Amino acid sequence: MGCGGSPGRTGQMDGHPSAVPPDLASIPDAVPRFEPPSRYGNPPEYEVFGQRYRTLVSSDGFEQQGLASWYGTKFHGRRTSSGEPYDMFAMTAAHRELPLPSYVEVTNLDNGKRVVVRVNDRGPFVAGRVIDLSYAAAHRIDMVEKGVAPVHIRVVTPDDDEARPLRVAGTEILDDPGPKQPDSAETEPRFVQVGAFADRSAAERVRDDLHSLGFADVRVTALSSTSGTPLHRVRIGPLEDPSAVRDVEARLQQAALQDYRIVID
Repeated sequence: MGCGGSPGRTGQMDGHPSAVPPDLASIPDAVPRFEPPSRYGNPPEYEVFGQRYRTLVSSDGFEQQGLASWYGTKFHGRRTSSGEPYDMFAMTAAHRELPLPSYVEVTNLDNGKRVVVRVNDRGPFVAGRVIDLSYAAAHRIDMVEKGVAPVHIRVVTPDDDEARPLRVAGTEILDDPGPKQPDSAETEPRFVQVGAFADRSAAERVRDDLHSLGFADVRVTALSSTSGTPLHRVRIGPLEDPSAVRDVEARLQQAALQDYRIVID
């Protein structure tokens, strides 16, 4: 099991990206929603390094404390246990027992910072560690440089009142401001971004997979960085009609591709 289906993933910090999206700090939390169980990621039990693990039938009321780690470039673009490509810039995580997918709120006990992530992978398989966060999620709770941090994790659901203020800025959870007046940003073309990769060939494979699923307007765009290594983004669009965005989201969900985000350029 584990990211890419490899039993060898230990959950240890495996490297920083050479190019980071300029909007990394503003990537929103994962939004809890009701989803069917992953057809690939929920065996009743599985074995890694001679250790057997059982998959929980339900995540209701699940809470846990322990060490969190993060995983990055080594697995970026590879298949997760749920069958989706791992995107280190999406708000996701790996857990050994929770049903896939699940949504959890992760609180860094060293600084109180919180993030909501979608669990779509298995791991970490290191004693004492309870969750592996994506690079973006680890960045949100300020544990990237340290590599590990003590955390409290709590399953959240779409009807969880405590999880509704999901947009986090620094350590402060912002209250829902309620309906807002339309502005120019709401009328600008939107893109559905399905991944961002340092390796262009990985981005092109995702693009080709999307073409095979019937998405016609898929493009790979390069974003320059201060390191000189471009980041290759896979995007569907532009989509000028909100209903077109909803249609793309529905089709991605039907294809079990959940780790996407809506962006405006």
